[in-house]
Amino acid sequence: MSLLVLTDRRQATRPLPEVVAAAVAGGARSIVLREKDLPRASRLVLAARLRSIVDGAGGRLIVAGPDPLGGDAVHLAAADPAPSGVSYVGRSCHDADELARLSTEDYATLSPVFATASKPGCGPALGLSGFAGLVGFSPTAVLALGGVETPAQAAACVAAGAVGVAVMGAVMRADDPAATVAALVAEVGA
Repeated sequence: MSLLVLTDRRQATRPLPEVVAAAVAGGARSIVLREKDLPRASRLVLAARLRSIVDGAGGRLIVAGPDPLGGDAVHLAAADPAPSGVSYVGRSCHDADELARLSTEDYATLSPVFATASKPGCGPALGLSGFAGLVGFSPTAVLALGGVETPAQAAACVAAGAVGVAVMGAVMRADDPAATVAALVAEVGA
């Protein structure tokens, strides 16, 4: 995986299923459904709708949190225990200790690399050199997350040791999510 798109309906320029469909049309194959504030029943319906979009393109919907909402993939916080019954696990990390605790995860995100409009005040930002210095602590593939808005930033993250990038605001706020994703995929790979 070289590009992971995280959802945020509050930043989306149109209904979330439309943004996800456009992202998939642009080449995204891994989508993380966040929307943790929704009641489980609403989240379950949304997960089924988004899963049909992503699965139709040969991709994977990953659900943030320990409940896979009918799927088999989750993205967990650093301290969350891994649930049983899932076959694909990602984890959010922010420092060397969290990276070093990884064991059976399929991937990890390391953030924030840059200051991010999606989570103002989150940080301090690692910067490229900070990211490069931490990525070696991980026994698994690491994606750069936080403030990655442009293909040039994505390429710089890969040059600093990331296997790819995870993006949210750049895609959710885009006038043309498909073009934004296509430009990122062209820079970091499918």
